[in-house]
Formats: sequence, C-alpha cells, structure tokens
Amino acid sequence: MVENNITIGITFAIYLLIMLGIGVLAYKRTSDLSDYILGGRSLGPWTSAISAGASDMSGWLLLGLPGAAYISGLSASWIAVGLLAGTWLNWLLVARRLRVYSFIASDSLTLPEFFERRFRDHSHMLRVISAIFILIFFLFYTSSGLVAGGKLFNTVFGIDYFWAVTFGTIAIISYTFFGGFLAVSWTDLIQGLMMAVALVIVPIVAVFDMGGLSNSIARINAENPMLLEWFRDAATGENLTWIAIVSSLAWGLGYFGQPHILARFSAIRSPSDVPAARRIAVIWSMLGLIAAVCIGLLGLVYVPKDLADGEKIFMIMVNFIFHPAVAGVLLAAILAAVMSTADSQLLVSSSALADDFYKALFRKNATQKELVWVGRVSVLGIALLAYLLALNPDSSVLTLVSYAWAGFGAAFGPALILSLFWKRMTRWGALAGIVVGGVTVLVWAELSGGIFDLYEIVPGVILSYIAIALVSMMTKAPSQEIQDEFDSVVAER
Repeated sequence: MVENNITIGITFAIYLLIMLGIGVLAYKRTSDLSDYILGGRSLGPWTSAISAGASDMSGWLLLGLPGAAYISGLSASWIAVGLLAGTWLNWLLVARRLRVYSFIASDSLTLPEFFERRFRDHSHMLRVISAIFILIFFLFYTSSGLVAGGKLFNTVFGIDYFWAVTFGTIAIISYTFFGGFLAVSWTDLIQGLMMAVALVIVPIVAVFDMGGLSNSIARINAENPMLLEWFRDAATGENLTWIAIVSSLAWGLGYFGQPHILARFSAIRSPSDVPAARRIAVIWSMLGLIAAVCIGLLGLVYVPKDLADGEKIFMIMVNFIFHPAVAGVLLAAILAAVMSTADSQLLVSSSALADDFYKALFRKNATQKELVWVGRVSVLGIALLAYLLALNPDSSVLTLVSYAWAGFGAAFGPALILSLFWKRMTRWGALAGIVVGGVTVLVWAELSGGIFDLYEIVPGVILSYIAIALVSMMTKAPSQEIQDEFDSVVAER
C-alpha cells in the first residue's frame, strides 16, 4: 500500500510540475489586463471548447455525477440530459454573438464590464452589482472544487482532510496567480483531455472485466432493478415527481450565466472558429456525461462494498482496477478537473475585483501592470475565503455546485440572453433582472416543502425574465446610439 501511494504521489508531483511550468510560460506572455483576463482573445477552437468544458464540469463530473448515479441509479441522468442540451444551446445562441458584441462594446473584458458598456451605464451601478453577485456565488463554487480536492487526497493517500484541502489550494493558486487566463486555458486543455480519457477508460475496463456489456447490465439489474429506470429513484424506490425531473433538466438553464464559461466565448480567436468549437465541446460533454453515469452504475456491482460517500466511487474504482502507475495518471484527472474549474473561478473573481471594483470605482487611470497585480493579489484573497468554506469535511460537491450554478444562471442568464437579442432592453431592466434572479435563488434555497423543492434556478430564471421585460418596457427606450450598435452586431454576426 505504501509503495502504491509513493507511485501515485510521484505521478501527481510530475503533473503539478507540468502545470506550474505552463503557468511560468504564460506569465512571460502576460503583459496587460487583457492578456491576464482573456489571453488577448487568442484561443483557438480546441482550446476554447475543451477549456470551457473542463472549467464547467470540474470535479463534479468525476465525483458528483458518478456519486449521484451510484446512489439513485439512471434517474440521476436527467441532470446530464439538461447539461448536454444547455452546452449545445449556449454555444449555438450565445458564443458567436457575445464574441462580436463584447469586442464592439469597447473591448469589454468581463461580464459586468460588458453589461455596463452595452447599456452605457455611467453610474457603474450595473457593473458593481454584477461583480458583487459574482463574488458571492464564486465563493461557493470555488469552495466545491477545494472540497473535491480534499476528498481526493484524503481517499488516495489517507492524508488528513485539513492538509488535503490546504495542499490542493496552494497548487491551484500557484499557476493562476502567475499566468492568468493563458495559463488557465492552456492547462484546462490538458486537464480536459485527461478527464475525458479517464472517464472513458474506467467504465470500458470495468465492463470488460465483468464479461461484457450484457453481463454488466444483468449484474446491475440483479443488484437492484430500479437502478436502470429513468423515472424511479433507486435510493428511495419512489417514482420521480415532475418537480424532480424539471429540477434536474433545469441545470441546462445555468449555462447562459456562468462567467467562467462565457469568458471562453469572449476570448476565442475569431467568430468563425465558433462552429468548430461548438462541435468539439458538445462531443466532449456527451462522452464525459455518459461515462460518468456509467461509472456510478458499474461501481455498485464492481466494488465489493457499500460506500458511505458515493462521491468517492470513481477514485475507489481506479484504485481497484489499475496498476498504481496508471491509477496515478487517472486520479490526476480528478485533480485536473478540480484545478480546471477552481482556477477559472478564481480568475473571474479576481478580474471582478481588479477591473469592476478597483479600476471602475477607485483608480480609473490605473496602469495595466498595476491592474494585473491587483488581480493576482485578489486571487490570493478569494482563494483564502473559499479555502475556509471548504474546511468542512461533510460538505457535498454536488450541493455546493448546484447552489452556485443556480445563482449564476438566474442572475446573469436572462440578462445576457436578452442583452444579445432584444434591442429594447434597458439598463434598468438589466439591473432588475440581475437583482431579482440572484435574490430569488438566495431566498428560495432556504425554503423547502411542496413547490419550494423545485430547484431554485427555475423560479430565479422565470422571475428574472419577467423583471427585465416589465422594467425595460416601463423605462425610457435605449438611445439611438445603443440601438445602432446592436444593429451592427447583428449585421456582423
């Protein structure tokens, strides 16, 4: 066992050194805030697509979803269906238009800055309130990644949870601090490919070991016939309610408001690269989601014990199946997943502080070098707060992610969609939608029973759209200059 841990540890160390090396390389190519936040808008279709998927799915794809399938069976797949649909629609509807519009809108670097310049909000109110919601929800999102990293090191090496979270946090901060967006995107490309390989290999080997697909299905069915039912929760034996199905599918609504994913759209090299990136992103997501569900189902019959924490099933299967040298590479994929999302979230949060608070409110004439260093210091501060939240070993990755995902989806999704497609939308409508969507999620999540069991993103998104439409129609129409800009975006697209 000790020798196995040493082998896996060496693999982890090599992987981390490679990631740090990429951070140093990116540091040499980071000269201004545009480089640090969006990589100079230079991402090709492969890098933008895979880094968007890797920063999106995170440790949730390797821990949360397999854990849900391990507990509830195939009924957990409704989340995957919603996410795959959301991925496709996000790339189809938002990616190209946001790439064009964010550049035309005075080369906006962040989502709050885009809203401010899209609606000519000289008061900075729209920008600052957007940044506040980004910081609130990213604390929970980043914390979920650190929890996933803690579970990884705790399970594989038996390291105390406190030190496991501490080690993971330091690793993530290191290359994000130095390299910024280029480091994050380049490492995300590597990490995303590692995640895909790990997710696909594990269920294939497990099925082969169990005598083929038909035997594997028969063993799962013998374990519990309800595991293979779409409309029944295997954990409770009860049929899924409409609230449960809608709540799972509604995860797809969250894509339109995730700042760390939308940043990849703004950073893509050219609008003409979007169709190729969309195909790559959808295929990557489909393979990953299907494989993650299969891991959860196969784990029930492949691993000869019940797990108290289903989110550890992928790690247990990898250790059970492979030689330590191979297991080290595959387990590094979990670390990759954790790092790929946490680094993106830290970067977006730091850009909100540097660009949307520091520059907008306090130092309008700050130099580019100054802003880059403010962003780097912000990475440290935000990571520390997320680290403190992650120190609870009973935290659930899925629970933390679902809360933050709903917050972003409801606060920014409707505002972004309508800002890209509705000329009549006003800055007051945008502000109303962001506040109503975000506050609805914060309040709804604290309620339970009956309709309040519905995933908070659903009421948040609905009420946000209503607020935007009503307030926009009740306030003065946008200026002719804003409408002409909108028309130029439509024409260029």
